[in-house]
Amino acid sequence: MDNDPFEAVRRESDPLQQARMAGDLMSLYRQRGYELARIRRDAINRVVEQRGGTFSAVGAELGLTRGRISQIRKDAPATERAFFGVGPIDVATPTRHSSERPEGVVALEDAESARIMSDVLRDLAFEVRPVAIPVDGAWTPAHEAVVICGPKSSHVSAEILDHDPVLAFHEVDGGQWVIEDRATGQRFESPLDSGAKGEDVAYLGRVTRDGKTVLVVAGIHALGSVGAVSYLAENLRSLHDAVGTKDFSMAVRSQFEGLTPTTTEVAWGPVTHA
Repeated sequence: MDNDPFEAVRRESDPLQQARMAGDLMSLYRQRGYELARIRRDAINRVVEQRGGTFSAVGAELGLTRGRISQIRKDAPATERAFFGVGPIDVATPTRHSSERPEGVVALEDAESARIMSDVLRDLAFEVRPVAIPVDGAWTPAHEAVVICGPKSSHVSAEILDHDPVLAFHEVDGGQWVIEDRATGQRFESPLDSGAKGEDVAYLGRVTRDGKTVLVVAGIHALGSVGAVSYLAENLRSLHDAVGTKDFSMAVRSQFEGLTPTTTEVAWGPVTHA
């Protein structure tokens, strides 16, 4: 088969490129293996829910022992793994302009958001690949991705937010950024812009882009992203139950002590896209 990636690896004549291609394909196969384990476990659970009976009886129909069925149910990743796609997953944070460091800097808040998000993904058996988005924002995900920044810092975030059918993330008079319900005009502003401390608002949304699942986390300020990923970490199961694998948008409001969220709550949504 001309488009078979396995055969493409076998045919590659450059040994360095062949090694690189083989490693990438092995990673993809591992991720698909985890996802297939999740799909199989969830399918077995659905058979029991729909038919009644026992897991042992379903195992017998599949040619699996009672012990093997038990192992499958215990070892497969959680159902909510499907929220992020198949993997591997790029976790992308922006490199911000600095007059003192030409190569740019990573904000402490962005690093904390990436740490929390990466821990969630690894617990779901994802291979996580950290990505530093260049200062000019020019970057395209090589895999499925979590992009932790707003439209000023990433062309990917800007495109996704611009085409979001239900929520807007845009700049208003005076240079202040807001999240706005496109249907009603309801706005969510950051208390940080009014001089308050320790509270921010963030956009959280997911789209399927070029066949890949891309999650965008965009605080009005970087602190808001910390709150949004913390909310996601604590509420992933219920959020997955609510939106499944559909594209969706929501806004999250958080309060903080330093970098640590003390409360995180839904400010708007989640609403799935038609």
